[in-house]
Amino acid sequence: MSKQIKVTLVKGFANQTERQKVNARSLGLHKIGQSVVLDDTPVYRGMIDKVRHLVTVEEAD
Repeated sequence: MSKQIKVTLVKGFANQTERQKVNARSLGLHKIGQSVVLDDTPVYRGMIDKVRHLVTVEEAD
């Protein structure tokens, strides 16, 4: 089983670039406080890095 991470949106999309909004939405985040569990892959890590000021990341159980 691959390692998984939990990503939570903690700030809204106001005053963010369109590219940042698209990255967060493609991670499955739409509302503040919403969390998703994703596989820990380089693709997701790169997307998270682009919106790191909007999300928190922790290891999923």
